[in-house]
This record gives sequence, C-alpha cells and structure tokens, in this order.
Amino acid sequence: MSSETTPAFAFPAAGKGAALEEDTILSPRFDANGLITCVAVDAGTGEVLMLAHMNAQALALTIETGEAHYFSRSRGKLWKKGETSGHTQKVREMRIDCDQDAVVIKVEMGGTGAACHTGRRSCFYRTVPLGVTPSAEVRLAFTGDAPRFDPAAVYGKDGHGHDH
Repeated sequence: MSSETTPAFAFPAAGKGAALEEDTILSPRFDANGLITCVAVDAGTGEVLMLAHMNAQALALTIETGEAHYFSRSRGKLWKKGETSGHTQKVREMRIDCDQDAVVIKVEMGGTGAACHTGRRSCFYRTVPLGVTPSAEVRLAFTGDAPRFDPAAVYGKDGHGHDH
C-alpha cells in the first residue's frame, strides 16, 4: 500500500475515565492538530531511537503494514520511515498509554540501523547536564553516537530527511 493512500478506517471516539483506560477498544486521542506522539525504541535493546508524530492515516498505515509511518509537521505530509534513506522501521510491537494519547513502537531498523536524519543511531545523541542552574553557559555533551551515513549524500545538500 502506498504511503499516499488514505485508509478507509476511522478510529472510534475516545471514551472517558475507565472506559478509556480499561477498555480494549483502540480510540486514540489525537491533539488539536490531529496528531499523536510516537516514541520508537529498538525492539532488541529498548534504546530510544526517535520521537515523532502520527496522524490517523499514519497510525492506521503503521498498524496495517507493520512499517512505521509518520506525519511530518514541517512538511505537512505523511511519510514512511526509510522511504528516502532505506532506514526503515519494521514494527514488532505497538503499545498505547493509559489515556491513549501516545504510542510506543518497538522496531527493527533497516539500512545502516540509523534512525536519525543526522546519520546517527538515535535522535537522542546529546545529554543535558543535571544539577546545574540553567543558563546560556550550560553545554550539551555528545554521547559518542557517531553518524553511520552522510545525510547530504542520502537526502541532498540540506541533509534533512524529516522533521524533529
């Protein structure tokens, strides 16, 4: 199925309280922009790879195809992860949180194994110091997650594969 195909399925309206939290009906609560937050983690290690957003179409396509689809806020369109780069995400499990406004997907990465458009394994490749007073002098530290591919070679001269 093409990423541009609109699924004919509409998710049921979200319930409230126990109906939302304890029922077995998938009724995602999309935000005012029609999006739900998705965290992608490595199915084998649990490493957090990326955070992105899904609209109803992306969520439905992900469920239907077993391949991660997202909605790009910056480009305003649906995208299948790995469509340009080959760094696909095969979904092994999807979980939804208690109030159904966020999902976690456990994925197997394709291609070089890099999930980030910068070429790195994870989009979370810098640490924020704790126990300090936030100021302009506070500096992030790199984790050592080096790029696995050249973004300009994969995505073109701007090197942007998707939004974050």
